[in-house]
Amino acid sequence: MSTVAVKRKGLGLGLVAWLLGIVFFLPIAWMALTSFHSETDAATNPPSVGAALTLDGYREFFGTGGGASPWPALINSTVASLASTLFVLLLALPAAYALSIRPVKKWTDVLFFFLSTKMLPVVAGLLPIYLFAKNTDMLDNIWLLVILYTSMNLPIAVWMMQSFLAEVPVAVIEAARVDGARLPTILARVVAPIALPGIAATALICFIFSWNELLFARVLTGVVAETAPVFLTGFITSQGLFLAKVCAASLVISLPVLAAGFAAQDKLVQGLSLGAVK
Repeated sequence: MSTVAVKRKGLGLGLVAWLLGIVFFLPIAWMALTSFHSETDAATNPPSVGAALTLDGYREFFGTGGGASPWPALINSTVASLASTLFVLLLALPAAYALSIRPVKKWTDVLFFFLSTKMLPVVAGLLPIYLFAKNTDMLDNIWLLVILYTSMNLPIAVWMMQSFLAEVPVAVIEAARVDGARLPTILARVVAPIALPGIAATALICFIFSWNELLFARVLTGVVAETAPVFLTGFITSQGLFLAKVCAASLVISLPVLAAGFAAQDKLVQGLSLGAVK
């Protein structure tokens, strides 16, 4: 293939990538624009693109108009997401180490068992978990969500980190073992720094899953442990859908995930591509 043909192919693929990026970005841009419109302008059909901009939707979301404050829900989501992600990493790292660097017998069956737990519909386990939480006085408790999110994200974390840790040179670990390093030291000072991109990618995905989870948070929490997605559903009332306020709330609640993804984008790309090219 000639150089000109290669350049044309690259240009064509680049244009397709840009078009796909714009298509996926348009709903977010439209939501952001709608959040700065008044409710009257946001409800027009067809939408009023050039309408006057206002911060009323954000004022309503942050409770300056007399509504409920979103800060308790945002704090609950932050605590549940960060704590569960930390616990997942602490549990998944040694498990992935045992399945990759020091493989157990039939490790592929073990990995499949881990992943098979994600095949159960979440709603199928809702009633038993609700009855358990009720009988143990754990309803409306943020630490119940931490436990649930940890157990829900642990299988996918072990699956991901097993492939990342399989790329760690065994010779480095053996050298550390010869020097007298014990397993916790090897995991913390040898394996973790080498597999940092994969660990960061796993942590980001677990954080996103925990932050966006709605079903369990909706059923198992009330006022004290209400999370941000549950708080967002409160804007849909019998009086109607206040589009501008919902868009403002959705944008604010999405910002932590977007910020985390932007901050860790290099580690995410490295982690997800780790092992793709030998």
